[in-house]
Amino acid sequence: MALRVLPVCRRRVLGQFLPKVKRSVRACSLSAGSAKENDDDGHHGQPAFYDIIVSGGGLVGSAMACALGYEPMLADQRILLLEAGKRKHLDKLPGTYSNRVSALSPGSVTLLDSIGAWEQISTMRFKPFKRMQVWDACSDALITFDKEDFVEDLAFIVENDVVMTALTKQLESIKDQVNVLYKSRVVKYTWPAATPESEELDEWTSESVEQTMEGPDEPCPWVKVELADGKVLQTRLLIAADGINSLARESSGIRTIRCDYDQTAIVATLHLAEPTENNVAWQRFLPSGPIAMLPLSEDLSSLVWSTSPHHAEELMDMSEETFVDAINSVFWSDSQRSEFTDTASSAFRSALSLILPTGSSVRQLPPSVASIDPGSRATFPLGLGHATDYVAPRLVLVGDAAHRVHPLAGQGVNLGFGDVAALRDLLSLAIYDGRELGWSRCPSNPLLVKLPKSRIAAHLHFHSSFPAFGTNSHTLQSHSSLQALHSTCTSMRQCVSGTTCPPCWPLTFSIVSTQQTTQHLYCCEVSDCKQQMRYHHLRNK
Repeated sequence: MALRVLPVCRRRVLGQFLPKVKRSVRACSLSAGSAKENDDDGHHGQPAFYDIIVSGGGLVGSAMACALGYEPMLADQRILLLEAGKRKHLDKLPGTYSNRVSALSPGSVTLLDSIGAWEQISTMRFKPFKRMQVWDACSDALITFDKEDFVEDLAFIVENDVVMTALTKQLESIKDQVNVLYKSRVVKYTWPAATPESEELDEWTSESVEQTMEGPDEPCPWVKVELADGKVLQTRLLIAADGINSLARESSGIRTIRCDYDQTAIVATLHLAEPTENNVAWQRFLPSGPIAMLPLSEDLSSLVWSTSPHHAEELMDMSEETFVDAINSVFWSDSQRSEFTDTASSAFRSALSLILPTGSSVRQLPPSVASIDPGSRATFPLGLGHATDYVAPRLVLVGDAAHRVHPLAGQGVNLGFGDVAALRDLLSLAIYDGRELGWSRCPSNPLLVKLPKSRIAAHLHFHSSFPAFGTNSHTLQSHSSLQALHSTCTSMRQCVSGTTCPPCWPLTFSIVSTQQTTQHLYCCEVSDCKQQMRYHHLRNK
């Protein structure tokens, strides 16, 4: 049976009936038939077809599937989430806290709230903090962050297991919209042989649609996904959220820039010496790397200590008592300070005070640690990764598949949730405009133009902070007047229209060590927003 589509020139007219046409040609090997044929599980007969497949069911992948499922414009799209592991769900909260936590920015909370996950998290447990203090072990350099004098929460510390449980519950609530396959490991992706390089959907004709239905011997225009259990799936758009060793990214030929930091992170759950309000996140830069203490409750905090692999082994071999002593020592001791460093820092601040706005930060003392949860110590290697492209024909990378960052500022999962929000909005726009979701090589396709432009900018702003901060205290010394930046960078961001910008994805704060004296950052990633944040940086002498 030949499918005839009248030539059209207007995208909005095409958008009214193109979804029906697309569902009629689910795959190159599928002929027109009943809806039951499209519901084949991929084991027998024709491959099962989905409009969108999200590969990877971690925090970012599950949030992506939820966001798509809750988007009204995508209500008629068949969406599938593939997860290689088993269903992740906490029937009840354990008595002890997990050692893997995330610092969720207000922007990430906004996303989770839009899909109902934050309400689930609120019924479990999380800890907001209102202030962050960052200081140096080798000098008196100090900077603090807060919002509206402790009135608003700066961020929220949540266990990854809690976030995952909330997302799993939300996926189950929209199971009619989003299908989830657990224990489904992908072994191979087959990519389309060719896609239009410049055609827009406005220029599609009956001939171009019929070419996708000429027979099983014709090149397949869809992505074919083969699973370890023998299932074969096809999709118009694959969203890869399969982590730093992304099979989808590697098999598609997208290159990745990698860098080994030669550092290992140690995580643990800490018991404080005495209960406090515990609403401050602490971070200190040591010669070997930064150490952070994040609040979990009134008497518990989470440790993230970045150091050399050799030192990490020594710390892991210590007894619990010795390990606790080491933590207290690095947070409280001034043994790394030197008279030369203090003199140089003082002279440097005096010189900068002539050109920079004045500012001051009140130094607080961190809480003492009494003990750690038995068995909570764990390590993982640190590195940087950045894909050279975020989109390819019928493929989009999100989360760690696109970018891997240092846990220095706790922005890893926030960057991933930012990808989710941006991609959800762009796919909704594509459906509204009647565009084909996977034609990412069209110059006017929003997936090709807007997604990389907005997300790469955010990620590179984060990466650019490392030449200045490094991962130890040596370069932080030259930034002893960072408190002067605080009033500038935390000012209320406004769009040209005069309205407050929505939360940034992520909340980006970069200090770039270059020969210029001013660095410009867009206050948000709204395309119409032209207002810029400006701050003076300190030259690395």
